[in-house]
Amino acid sequence: MKDSLIVVSGGMDSITLLHEYADRIALGVSFDYGANHNAREIPFARLHCERLGIKHIVIPLAFMKEYFKSSLLSGGEAIPEGHYADENMKSTVVPFRNGIMLSIACGIAESNGLKRVLIANHGGDHAIYPDCRSSFIRVMNEAMREGTYEHIEILAPYTEITKTDIARRGKQLHVDYAATWSCYKGGEKHCGKCGTCVERKEALRDAGIDDPTEYEE
Repeated sequence: MKDSLIVVSGGMDSITLLHEYADRIALGVSFDYGANHNAREIPFARLHCERLGIKHIVIPLAFMKEYFKSSLLSGGEAIPEGHYADENMKSTVVPFRNGIMLSIACGIAESNGLKRVLIANHGGDHAIYPDCRSSFIRVMNEAMREGTYEHIEILAPYTEITKTDIARRGKQLHVDYAATWSCYKGGEKHCGKCGTCVERKEALRDAGIDDPTEYEE
């Protein structure tokens, strides 16, 4: 039964979740919030939804780039390089991004008679992104249930697993990771050095997947 909406960015995690739960998903929603990489990610979200016969829409959130402070929103050169565990990666936090997106997705779900909102946050995000943690998902789920007539719920099955675990699931599902985007800099190719690129490389390697990504020299 197609009773769910998915927040789908076009990155590895949400595309894997899209394929894993395709038989339950009626609508894919991407958010264009002014990040450097939105223009690179969103076409892949649309592509995978089309391949699976799932309706896809894009919600513009241009106000976030104007009013929010984050290196993710201020231009490619500002993106720090290194591993997600590094302190400088905190500059990529977009304040309450998942809270905003889940709130909008919740309203869209109820407006379309859907019962669940899927999101692909995972364990590797916990160190620097407060709105990816299990504690946040739990209370946000409660707020959505209490704030809607249909008691809309969050389904976040990757919350306690790693990106490598997700890649392993994608390998079993034959997900085309060449048609996904990770790099926060949003250039013509993946930079290979920012936190998401480093994590992408590690996940594909540790999952035993030949990396199809084009990286800058």
